[in-house]
Amino acid sequence: MLSNRDLLAGSTRTEDLGPLLALADHALRTWTPTWSPFLDGGLREEAEARLAALVDLAIGRDGGHPAAERCRLLFQRAEAALPGAELAGDFAGLEIAGNFLFDPAEPADFRSGLATAGALEGCCGDLWIRGDRGAQAIVSPALAARLDGQEGLVRTVPVRFEARPIAELQPPPPRLPRSLSTVEASCRLDAVASAGFGISRSRMAALIRQGAVRVDWTPVTRASRELAVGERVQLEGRGELRIEAVEITRKDRYRIRLQRH
Repeated sequence: MLSNRDLLAGSTRTEDLGPLLALADHALRTWTPTWSPFLDGGLREEAEARLAALVDLAIGRDGGHPAAERCRLLFQRAEAALPGAELAGDFAGLEIAGNFLFDPAEPADFRSGLATAGALEGCCGDLWIRGDRGAQAIVSPALAARLDGQEGLVRTVPVRFEARPIAELQPPPPRLPRSLSTVEASCRLDAVASAGFGISRSRMAALIRQGAVRVDWTPVTRASRELAVGERVQLEGRGELRIEAVEITRKDRYRIRLQRH
C-alpha cells in the first residue's frame, strides 16, 4: 500500500483523498490503468499535487471537453502509460430541458435537480446553462442511460432528461487568459468578483450568499470577505480570477490587477 499518512499530511480533505490514493495504489500494484470518478477542481488539483511525488505513477485527466473544470483522473504505471491520444475517459452527454424564461436557474440549481433525481456527485462532470432552455452536462454513461427520458424538477421548473452523444453537446469554448485591472474602494470579494466576471455587484453578492462563489476552491458566503494577492476566485460557468497585484492609489483606493482564466 502507499504511505497514506505522508500523502495525506496537512490535508483538510482526507476523506475525499483516501479513495483516490486507493485507486492509485491499485493502478501501481496491478499495472491496470484506473479512472477516478469526476472530481471538483480543488480536489483534482490537490490530488495531482500530492501524488506527483510518486515517480512510478503517471496521472492523466479528462473532463470530456478541452476547458473542463470537473475531470476524471487516470492513474497508471509510468513505464506503461498510455499515449496522450488514448487518455480519453468514458463520458456521455445529458440534456436538461425546460422553460426557464420566468424562473432563471444557476448551475447549482441544476446540480441540485440532478441530485434529487438520484445522481451521485462523482457521476457528474461539467454543466453549463443554455439560456432559458435548460442546461447540458457531461456525465457517466450509466447515469445518462438511467435518466434518459425521465422527468425531474429544477427549482420550480419541470425538466426532461435526454441522453446525448458528447459530439452533440455545445460546451462553452476554452477561455484564453486575460489580464484585467480595476480600481475599487476595497478588496471585498463582491467588488472584485463583480469587476472581474462582469456581473453586477448586487447579483454577485447574491451568488456569494448562495455559496456559488469559491476562494481557492472553498465556498465563501460572506460578500465582505477581503481578498489577498495570490488568491483565486472561482465561479462555475464563468471561470477563475487570480489576484495578481494590489496597489494603493493617491486617492487611497485599490488598483487591483487580475488574471482571468
